[in-house]
Amino acid sequence: MASKINHVAIMSANYAIESKFYESYFGMKNSPKARPTRAVSIGDGYVGMNINPRRAGRPGRFDHYGIQVDDLEGTIEKLKSRGVKVLKRPSTRPFANYSTHDPDGNVFDLTEAGGENIKDVYSHNNWEQPRTISHLGLRTMHAEEMAQFYTEMFDLKPTNGPVPEGGHGVTDGRMTMMIMQWDLDDYAATGIVGPGLDYLGFKVEDMDAFKNDVEEISANNPLIAPSPVGTGPEGKARLEMLRRTSIGSYHLADVDGILIDVTG
Repeated sequence: MASKINHVAIMSANYAIESKFYESYFGMKNSPKARPTRAVSIGDGYVGMNINPRRAGRPGRFDHYGIQVDDLEGTIEKLKSRGVKVLKRPSTRPFANYSTHDPDGNVFDLTEAGGENIKDVYSHNNWEQPRTISHLGLRTMHAEEMAQFYTEMFDLKPTNGPVPEGGHGVTDGRMTMMIMQWDLDDYAATGIVGPGLDYLGFKVEDMDAFKNDVEEISANNPLIAPSPVGTGPEGKARLEMLRRTSIGSYHLADVDGILIDVTG
């Protein structure tokens, strides 16, 4: 049973500006059928990104991811056999038939390959571009067990590429999930963040060219300049933690502070 990590989702109080950030720095494209009053949908030709407006009671963050499977009904039965709940979602969502979670409570969406709701930026291989979403970082209470869960449940494979020290990488061949052990002690010198999605990873065609774009774009339009990373003692500790538990050589944050790990 082949599976693909087919979308990521952000919850933001500045969802329209967030979209312009990812369009400007990473070349992501808008869906022609976007619903701008409800959310923004952009993509890199393989992975779709939904940027949702933050509502009361919802934190602004890198919120969830989505997995596409060949056999939706069979997958749901397997999930239920593991004691995992599955929730039907509204038919208007172009990227998710169901929402569910892993045994550690990390929420993700499920959809079926070839479904009528898979279209626009959520269809795989729509176009090619030099800057793409390549991985995501997840901190969870039982990292090794969760890596095993995703390989058994979705036939994701252990990555042959780099993995953060002490982490586990599972991949669909294009997108990789870096699963890391959450540990309170890691936050001794910085602000504590609970288990969950930690960072979004991009691959760029040329690191120097990307850094030049960051400098030029942020100078031309400070409204979409990256948020500061590594400022002050706690910020420096958090940046060091990100460097230690990611695979990229360059780190920044979007306008809402979501951490980004960039590889060349």
